[in-house]
Amino acid sequence: MIADGRIAINGEKVTTPATLLETLEGVTYDGRPVRAAAATRLYRFYKPQGTLTAANDPKGRATIYDRLPKGLPRLMPVGRLDYMTEGLLLLTNDGELKRQLELPRTGVVRTYRARAFGTVTQNQLEALAEGATIEGIHYGSINANLERRTGRNCWIEMSLTEGKNREVRRVLAHLGLQVSRLIRTAYGPFRVGGLDPGNIDEIDSDELAEFRRSLK
Repeated sequence: MIADGRIAINGEKVTTPATLLETLEGVTYDGRPVRAAAATRLYRFYKPQGTLTAANDPKGRATIYDRLPKGLPRLMPVGRLDYMTEGLLLLTNDGELKRQLELPRTGVVRTYRARAFGTVTQNQLEALAEGATIEGIHYGSINANLERRTGRNCWIEMSLTEGKNREVRRVLAHLGLQVSRLIRTAYGPFRVGGLDPGNIDEIDSDELAEFRRSLK
């Protein structure tokens, strides 16, 4: 864009990318003033079952954007939840924050509750703390606890930091369990409590600022 002469400062075309700016005052792109980025915003959304974490679907299935209310800023999902997984999905208008929250090296813990059919022991679940390799894919440390069991049905809480595609379902299937319901209950310090499926609310700016400081 600079080489094409599309960027200017106070009417003079910028000729080199090695240009340091203290503010965006006077900067234009194709003659239009460049505005400062909007303030970072972060929302909690309870993604219902049967919705895609996508902008649209060629098959015509419902997406999260079909469930969001009108009047919100342009929002991007932080990570993904698969079609039948429900629970907490964070949404933001800030691509940098989205990327930061998604990177495994950031170490943000995702917590899930899974209802599953089959037999498993607490010792088997605790062994997941060492990670697991399934069909050539290595899954990192998972903190898993058996909450309760009724017959061959059980509820399991699992916390992890990687968030690979369908990780919880694949790890539990590896243990011989069939997941019938999967809910993400937390992403970092943000919890889904208080939201019903399809509901959304904005995280307080002070709470967001404190969380961002903790990531550095």
